[in-house]
Amino acid sequence: MGWLKRLYDWMLTWADRPGGPIALLVLAFAESSVFPIPPDVLLIALCLSASQRAFWFATLCTLGSTLGGMAGYAIGMFLWAMVSDLFFKYVPGFTPEVFQRVCAQYELYSFWIVFTAAFTPIPYKVITISAGVTRISFLPFVVASVIGRGARFYLVAGLLWKFGPPMKEFIEKYFELLTILVTIIGILGFVALKYLF
Repeated sequence: MGWLKRLYDWMLTWADRPGGPIALLVLAFAESSVFPIPPDVLLIALCLSASQRAFWFATLCTLGSTLGGMAGYAIGMFLWAMVSDLFFKYVPGFTPEVFQRVCAQYELYSFWIVFTAAFTPIPYKVITISAGVTRISFLPFVVASVIGRGARFYLVAGLLWKFGPPMKEFIEKYFELLTILVTIIGILGFVALKYLF
């Protein structure tokens, strides 16, 4: 757990740097298509350090994540044949079986699949890329992404804006327990992806 605490502390230092918001935008973009670490960690760090700007950070996170989702869609549409083996090998949650099940469900539930993955711990990148592979309608994909990602990040920002300093103390006091819970939620997201689709 020590390295996770160091990572958490390092993330908090971004809140005091001029490049913190840009780092959040870039991380949110990358996580929606290829990067395995969710942007929530940096969003929380920035909101805790500057709670008066929490909703601005949520806006950046939503923008970056939606643009990253579009990049994932483009990967699925134009590059999938060339990069699929890399995703199956290196990206958690990306197995051929799960991917095929997700693709099969898009015909009936495309908007709700994208929205659900955007809001919950279900791996969003699996959904964005499979959306491009199956070529679902792009506008509903973007709308579902904006609503789902926005709801998620604004919820986090709102809680931290409202309960900033006490929330920071709570996170630092129970960091190890919270880390375990976040890990369990992430695992449940992958399990949900496997069994829902």
